[in-house]
Amino acid sequence: MSAARPSEGARTAAEGAGTPVNSARPPEGARTAAPERAGIAMSALHDATQLRPPDHARLLQHTKRGLDILMAATFFLLFGWAYALVWAAVLLSSGRPALYTQPRYGKDGRVFRFYKFRTMVRNADEVLARHLRENEAARRQWATFQKLDPDPRITPLGAVLRKYSIDELPQFWNVLKGEMSMVGPRPCMFAQKDLYGRYWPHYCAVRPGITGLWQVSGRSEVSYRRRAAMDAAYVSTLSLRQDLAILLKTFAVVAGARGSG
Repeated sequence: MSAARPSEGARTAAEGAGTPVNSARPPEGARTAAPERAGIAMSALHDATQLRPPDHARLLQHTKRGLDILMAATFFLLFGWAYALVWAAVLLSSGRPALYTQPRYGKDGRVFRFYKFRTMVRNADEVLARHLRENEAARRQWATFQKLDPDPRITPLGAVLRKYSIDELPQFWNVLKGEMSMVGPRPCMFAQKDLYGRYWPHYCAVRPGITGLWQVSGRSEVSYRRRAAMDAAYVSTLSLRQDLAILLKTFAVVAGARGSG
């Protein structure tokens, strides 16, 4: 994220924490979303090479964690019934497993088990490898964005779940466990670590999030290099006010069905 391909079919063995930071520079993106589309912390991107991971105040971190627990617990109380419905729908449409899990990097480079509802075919690795081998345009798109559009691995139900970000619901459990936050960088796959380059310390400075600056900035149009810079800008300007702004923008994205379908 040679490295394992970062698909939902992957079952990569967990790596130990404390891996040295790799200084490899990520590839240039062919296209990027305009900074104005996010409107949050983007001024920091004008001089992204000067960003440094800050030593955040302990009070801010504790307050952010308390709000995470409150929001995740409230969501479970109000919408816990929806999990059973989605679980059953995935089982009926494409069989087991309904839940997709994968080791990802978290705060301080620690590895945790990341949860999603399964939205891809069970042999997603094979499908991805064959598609990239036979399609040069897809290879270029994957190298730049770490995403495909269209993506041959996604099931019909999975496309709907992704469009409305319903596949992300199990991550509220990651939040309650203290592995993720409501807002932060998206959890990094093992094979994607090198793409962060100089911004890896920023990623490790906070818990990864269910939503973040990338998701509200035209996520399917943002190169991975740009995404890493966005994460660095978010971390370097971390504040509760910024988190609230991102959450409000996330609601608008989900309501407009502009998820990762």
